[in-house]
Amino acid sequence: MTTPALAARSVVVRFGGLTAVDGVDLDVDDRTVVGIIGPNGAGKTTFFNALSGLVTPASGRLFVGGADLTGKPAHVFARAGIARTFQTPRVFADMTVAESVRFGLEFAGRRRRAERASLAEVPAILDFLGLADSAALPARAVTPARQRLLEIGMALATRPRILLLDEVAAGLTHAEVEKVARLVHRCRDELGLGVVWIEHAVAVLLDAVERVLVLHQGRKLAEGIPSAVARDPLVIEAYLGDGAAEARP
Repeated sequence: MTTPALAARSVVVRFGGLTAVDGVDLDVDDRTVVGIIGPNGAGKTTFFNALSGLVTPASGRLFVGGADLTGKPAHVFARAGIARTFQTPRVFADMTVAESVRFGLEFAGRRRRAERASLAEVPAILDFLGLADSAALPARAVTPARQRLLEIGMALATRPRILLLDEVAAGLTHAEVEKVARLVHRCRDELGLGVVWIEHAVAVLLDAVERVLVLHQGRKLAEGIPSAVARDPLVIEAYLGDGAAEARP
């Protein structure tokens, strides 16, 4: 059996008396796109925070490439090949687009070998994202859609094995969302990455991923191929509701 690139085993995250993530399992392989959906407050971002080392689980284990990293800080997860974005893009406003990506290469990515030419140099990453024409602009001067692409570029600059995308389509137009979906597939197909994608644009996500995990009140409600999950009565009742038909791929 192949060792998953990223694995969560019975992960529990608590904040005081609140259990935000309650015994969630997840396996992610290389060259695989996994989606996570669920209503607001379902624990999706908190689960991401655990997967990237930003929060330490109260119980459960986290493995990257078979190595147990439970309780390790975020930079250890990054060094092992986990990169992530955030719901609100976190960019260096006064640094240029090129400088921002270079920071990722020189700081977070310096310890990881560039296995793919597309991740080896700043111009290659900017070309991959379609940001070459914005290289000299300060990050604050590019559009919100391009800031989201830039944040993905900064994540790619760490030379990851797994890319965690947290609502990167939020606030984008339909055409921009479809462009993001194509980019996710390119990360899988051209870079060989495993991608885990949280998104509220359910129809787009279900059409783009190979497997989907549904969280509800911190627990796993369902997991499987998108067509099956979209027709699961529990998922329809808890989350998809009357929009289930539009969400089915």
